[in-house]
Amino acid sequence: MLPKRRAPYPIQAPLTSLIDIIFMLLIYFMLTANFITEEGIKIKLPRASAAKARVDKVVTIQVDESGQVSMDGVKVPEGALFSRIKARMSKGEKNVVIKADRDVPLDRAVKVMDTAKAAGAKSLSLATERDIR
Repeated sequence: MLPKRRAPYPIQAPLTSLIDIIFMLLIYFMLTANFITEEGIKIKLPRASAAKARVDKVVTIQVDESGQVSMDGVKVPEGALFSRIKARMSKGEKNVVIKADRDVPLDRAVKVMDTAKAAGAKSLSLATERDIR
């Protein structure tokens, strides 16, 4: 006359809360990844298949399709470009990246490069878009 023994309940992990946490993390990373954009004037960069990204501290100069020059999102008159670049060079930023629109005349981009070199730029680079084919 012994009482019947019941089988012990199997151990169950609360999967619902774990799935909720995973989805919250997924949403968080998807939202933060979309906000990483580069601001500035809208220019169409030339394409190159051998382009690679630079991560150094650089001075970025944009030249739009009309030939207007901008630094840090602020339009710079042609006469003040040398002094603005020189001031940035004195802060220790010796690398210059020129983002010239693909429709800008070549001589305008070369003038900006020449001004940057005269202001003390150690290295000059032309920004391009990676040509994916």
